[in-house]
Amino acid sequence: MDLNGAATKNFKGEVNGKNHSPSNGHHNGNGHVNGKDRFHNNYPVFQLEEKLTEEQKKFFDKNGFIHFKNFIPKEKVNELLREAEAIQNEWVSKDYKMINGVPIKYGTDVDGKKIVQRFAFLNQHSEIFANVLKDSRLKGLFELIGAADCRIGESEKDGLVFNHYINTDESNFSQLGWHTDALRDIFQGQKIMPMLNVGIHLDNSTTDNGGLRLIPGTHNKGIRTMLFKKIYFISHKPDKKEVGLNVEAGDLTVHDGRLWHRVARSPFVGEKSRRRVMYVPIVSGKYVPRSENSKPLLYQRLIAITNK
Repeated sequence: MDLNGAATKNFKGEVNGKNHSPSNGHHNGNGHVNGKDRFHNNYPVFQLEEKLTEEQKKFFDKNGFIHFKNFIPKEKVNELLREAEAIQNEWVSKDYKMINGVPIKYGTDVDGKKIVQRFAFLNQHSEIFANVLKDSRLKGLFELIGAADCRIGESEKDGLVFNHYINTDESNFSQLGWHTDALRDIFQGQKIMPMLNVGIHLDNSTTDNGGLRLIPGTHNKGIRTMLFKKIYFISHKPDKKEVGLNVEAGDLTVHDGRLWHRVARSPFVGEKSRRRVMYVPIVSGKYVPRSENSKPLLYQRLIAITNK
């Protein structure tokens, strides 16, 4: 669904049910609006409250994703970034390889400093990050699954993940190939269960800086589409139906675990390419916690060795 084509016809560009017209300017090839409102999107954006509205649920059911503005304030974003840096310094100094069987992805920052580019289970290493997951509004998202046993995956999947994308000569994490999150259940030998991936964005980022790309509606096309539409993690080719997201620091996005998505590489190099975002799963079904004795799954190994 091209933001410059079909998306313009299908998405009304509303915010909380009200028309949100583009600012004076025009769309470039990435769907980015050049003008006063750099963060305009050609789909409705909402505010997350304790309970979802019918409009929000219908939009998610049809498209498999939803975007909420200003979930956390900028001051909280800055606090989280400072805390992540402190944890990073500890992990680098101790040369941690894995957390609960999930490989840690290291890289190099613009100043040559070694950094963590993909943390896992960050909530288990910081009370500040753990408290983010206690926000009561997150439980309102359980309605998007509707199962009685919905829960935030604090100790399941990869827990609270912190992704740090940046383009440098020695960066090891600047993009992420096409995939669905439901692949995890398959590699764990389980039935594919409904799940959500909840993202909290920590940098302002528009679609001309790469970032998340989604193919709306692919979450309800059946098992064949979920398994074979793309080559998992290896394929990065843009899709004519993909939608990019313009986000501000503090925004929250949610996508269905069966939805095809990727993270596009920024065309910029250095500081301008930096994008940081946290993800935590909302899961249902059998409780499958990970521990220090857990081993990496195949998809985790693929993430660890690809997407440079």
